[in-house]
Amino acid sequence: MPTQPRPSKTRQFKDLLSSKEVEFLCEAHNGLSARIVEEAGFKGIWASGLTIAAQFGVRDNNEASWTQILDHVEFMSDATHVPILLDGDTGYGNFNNMQRLIRKLEQRHVAAVCIEDKLFPKTNSFLKGETQPLADVDEFCGKIKAGKDAQIDDDFCIIARVEAFICGWGLTEAVRRADAYHQAGADGILIHSALAVPDEILAFQREWADRGPVVIVPTKYYSTPTDVFRQYGFSLVIWANHLLRAAVTTMQNTAKTLHAQEHLLSIEDKIAPVGEIFRLQDAAELQEAEQRYLPQGHDRAAVIVLAASRGDELGELTEDRPKTMVKSQGQPILAHIVETYRAVGINNITVVRGYKKEAVSLPHLTYVDNDNFSETGELDSLYKALTSQKGNVQETIISYGDVLFNQYIPQTLLQDPHDWVMFVDSLWEGKTTYTRLGGFVECTAPNSRKAFNAKIYLKQIGRDVPRESIHGVWMGFLKVSPKAAEQLQTMLQDMLADPTHKKAGMSQLFKALLSRNVSVRVLYTVGHWLDINSLEDLVQAGQF
Repeated sequence: MPTQPRPSKTRQFKDLLSSKEVEFLCEAHNGLSARIVEEAGFKGIWASGLTIAAQFGVRDNNEASWTQILDHVEFMSDATHVPILLDGDTGYGNFNNMQRLIRKLEQRHVAAVCIEDKLFPKTNSFLKGETQPLADVDEFCGKIKAGKDAQIDDDFCIIARVEAFICGWGLTEAVRRADAYHQAGADGILIHSALAVPDEILAFQREWADRGPVVIVPTKYYSTPTDVFRQYGFSLVIWANHLLRAAVTTMQNTAKTLHAQEHLLSIEDKIAPVGEIFRLQDAAELQEAEQRYLPQGHDRAAVIVLAASRGDELGELTEDRPKTMVKSQGQPILAHIVETYRAVGINNITVVRGYKKEAVSLPHLTYVDNDNFSETGELDSLYKALTSQKGNVQETIISYGDVLFNQYIPQTLLQDPHDWVMFVDSLWEGKTTYTRLGGFVECTAPNSRKAFNAKIYLKQIGRDVPRESIHGVWMGFLKVSPKAAEQLQTMLQDMLADPTHKKAGMSQLFKALLSRNVSVRVLYTVGHWLDINSLEDLVQAGQF
């Protein structure tokens, strides 16, 4: 059945205003935050004058021009499908400015505007509110009438914000002004208070006696239970500035950490991945359009995840599933691995299954089955995966189904132009369990500040590397170029034809490469990965 078209944004807002239930708007200050508000489930957005000014880095005193605000709100409107109520300050001037504002808002599909009865330029209500003068009632009523006359869409709403309590004028004046604004055509009244308790707004609501919709902003009286607002019949509740305030806290903490530590490793996995920003920007829509309108390309990179073994070291946890499907932080280890690859833009992921293969069933992955997993080794699984690849890929990363890692590892692998690239952890002391992946390694130079920009290559690998020669342990990551992938497939075919290599692992592959004088580029790191090889490792994975 065809989907029903959405009501207009103005109709949506008018329905919220007239709803018999309390409805909620959440603050946004740009297109990205507006989309976040909509995705959170809010039916409408408050385009806050305070937070829009703040993200510009200016004061909430009309220091940003009304045309700058208008351009900004247009991005918010374009990014969302729910209605926006703009905090229009005092209307940015007299009745003439008000009329032009309404016309421009309608052109940008902004559903409503709220104007306050103070003088232009305005001052934020929470800055010495009692010293601020109020607008003349008749002049403000004229501004409302002018706005209503200017609108083309009958559903466009003007909300009149009463500042009598803020300025210390009391309940009688608040009701008098609200009634005058209502008679002038305001579609709703926003009653504002700076008290930490809701006494003023509740007193107003009792006196108002349901003459029209009432909007409140409980920024100061935030401890009031929402059920109180329901009991008193308020129409709209606005959470007025909290997304910006939350963002400021996170940005301050992140900036301090970056300044103190001078690297990204401690914060990168605690913040939204770049992929999430792309999603909020609707990058997928552009990619779909590119497929329609541009010549077809191919994925930038592919990943092969070797996950055929059981993982006997985890005991009962792997009786009915392979290690890669054991849960950590509520989801399988493999899901964490896939998320990390996808966060850096790699979606072409092939997983080699074996033990209890039916348990490995995460969506949107390509699966290759090694039904002889108990009789063969890693190289047999890798060969099956390579021969199953379809289409052209620029680079392939090979990794394991039980190794967690930070995003910079695949990012760095893909940025290196060499045909063969491996990652080595130089923090190897006391980490003998990691040698199961391929052993200790000796490189052409140890990890050091001097080696940071140098070209380091593999010299030898194995469990028998002399201690004095050890520079680190292989972490289970190998990147191969298209040229190297062809070489690798041929090498594996030859090696696997020899029965002695039936159970060969990646260590034997590296030794074969070295015997053929193939240069394997080494990238060093210090930690920032986790090989899950015991119950203790699984516990640690919960904090990774």
